[in-house]
Amino acid sequence: MAKVIGLGGIFFHCADVEATRDWYKRVLGMEIDDYGGSSFAHADSAAQFPQGARTIWAPFKAGSDYFKPSDADFMINLMIDDFDGMLERLKAEGVPMAGEPMIESYGKFAWVIDPDGRKIELWQPIESDPAV
Repeated sequence: MAKVIGLGGIFFHCADVEATRDWYKRVLGMEIDDYGGSSFAHADSAAQFPQGARTIWAPFKAGSDYFKPSDADFMINLMIDDFDGMLERLKAEGVPMAGEPMIESYGKFAWVIDPDGRKIELWQPIESDPAV
């Protein structure tokens, strides 16, 4: 039977496309390709996080505070490779945190707001032992 097997992309409007691309490149270290976006190979994240590399799809109840202080009805979660290094990068760029960083059994998390007011969740997976 046909079914969804993964997330193919995130596409969104922004007030100033070039400024948004520049912010993601400068602040978060994303490589912008010739098409004006970024392409992430699943193999790259799986090479670093064999158990943790995954894409989460999760609806939230309307009115949830989890996306605050953003008023957008979605949040983007980006997987990162170096949590402490990213926090240093954000500080050097003068980007304020949207809440306190947090460490859970399944990953390290920090949040920022992009130039268009979207909440960005930065996630470094924590490898768990593979299921036997």
